[in-house]
Formats: sequence, C-alpha cells, structure tokens
Amino acid sequence: MSNIIRVLALGDVIGHRSVEGIKQNLGAIKKAKMIDFVIANGENSSYNSLGISRKNYEDLIGAGVDVITSGNHIWKNKETFEFIDKVDRLIRPLNYIPSLPGNGKVVIEVKGVKVCVINLIGSTFMDAPFISPFFVIQQELNNLPEDVKVVIVDFHAEATAEKVAMGWFLDGRVSLVFGTHTHVQTADEKILPNGTGYITDIGMCGFTRSVIGDEVERSLKRFLLGVPERLSPSEEGNFQMNGIIVDINAETGKAVRIERISYEFQVY
Repeated sequence: MSNIIRVLALGDVIGHRSVEGIKQNLGAIKKAKMIDFVIANGENSSYNSLGISRKNYEDLIGAGVDVITSGNHIWKNKETFEFIDKVDRLIRPLNYIPSLPGNGKVVIEVKGVKVCVINLIGSTFMDAPFISPFFVIQQELNNLPEDVKVVIVDFHAEATAEKVAMGWFLDGRVSLVFGTHTHVQTADEKILPNGTGYITDIGMCGFTRSVIGDEVERSLKRFLLGVPERLSPSEEGNFQMNGIIVDINAETGKAVRIERISYEFQVY
C-alpha cells in the first residue's frame, strides 16, 4: 500500500448545471490524476445557487465526490434541514452554534487510513451564528483520536487575512487548509514550514461567462442601478473546475506536494 493519499479539493459548485459538469467530467479527472479522495464545497449547488438539495447531494456523491463541505449558504435551501442529519457525507461548519442540525466533521477511511475532514466558517464579514473558528478548531484537534493522522480543513471565509492566519495557526497540526467562499482561485498554494498544505481560496466550479458564477447581466444591474437583483447561476461559456491536488503522507499526516488546477469543459 502506498503511503501517499492524493486528495482533490474542488471549489464552490455553482448551480445544478455545474453539478452536471462534475458528473460528466470528474470520473476522467480522477482516473487521469490517480485521485484517492475528493472533497467539494456544495453550498451553492442548488438550482438558484443558494444551498444544496437532496438531489444535488446524491448527484455529487454519485459522481465520485467523497465529502461535501459547505458554508454560510447551507441553510438557504430549507430542504437541507430535512436531510442533513440523514446523510453521512455532507458537513456544515463545525463552529456554527451546536443547536443547528448536521455535523461539522466526518472521518472516512481511505486506503485503510482514517481521513478527517473539518468544515469551518470565518468570523470576518460573515453573517452567521458562529463561534470563533480558532477556538473551535483548537478544541477539536485536542480531542482528536491519535490514530487520525490526516486532517483536512475547508475554511469558508471572506477575509484573506483570516484565512492566512488560520493556515499559520494550524501549520503542523493538520495536513491541509484550503479556503473557499470567494469563488476566485488564488495563486498562493504552498506547503508551510511544518508540513501543512495551504491555499487561500481554491476557486469555483462554475461557468466562465459569469460574475463569480452568477449571470453577468443580473450582476451588472446590481452595480449599475444599486437595487437588489435576484442572482441566478450562469450557464454560459465553458464549465470551469477550480481546485487543488494535494499528496499527503498517510503516516506523518504532512503534505508533500500541492498543485493548483483549473480545467475547462463543455457541458452537454
């Protein structure tokens, strides 16, 4: 058994057509890149890009995603309240108040190795009922079983500084910290001094003729007229898959390689 676990993390999936794009293309990517484990942020995968439905969940898992993370839009689809406690591969931010349904972490066995995925939400410019992500993750890691060496954190946050700070805070304590939420992929992927892979934001899975995934014309109206405009996920242009591929040593839990990826496809 190889002691390397190769992880593919995909940015926020925008709308149901992007779910279709993943269904059509993820399998080939997994095969070509020899991927062992896939994480995708699914909080925007609903038809209106707000929340996730049971069908979105089942489609993403069926396409080859192993764990679906989320963020501040997780509760925008009321259906989520009905099924989040009935499925085992969808997590919401761990630092939400405990009375909310769902779990903030999941442990999956990959190649005989326990892999823990933790979801956090940022505290800056985010309208959510949260507890400090730094406090919560420290508590969680202190209580993590010793046999869990591979720990991956999706930090769903707005502020770049908060994401960078979290990377340094967790360096050497987790295998990988990647940011989500802004839908714009950053070019700062690195392995920190104590072995934690890091990137500020992995981007999105959405269409290229868009404003961070939403229709261009509707988005422009918001800026030009200064009035509320209901956003709608774009389906124009090529389908773009942003993310990272990270190799993690299963014995040490340290990242040994990180690669930023961006693919474009046509969706039929």
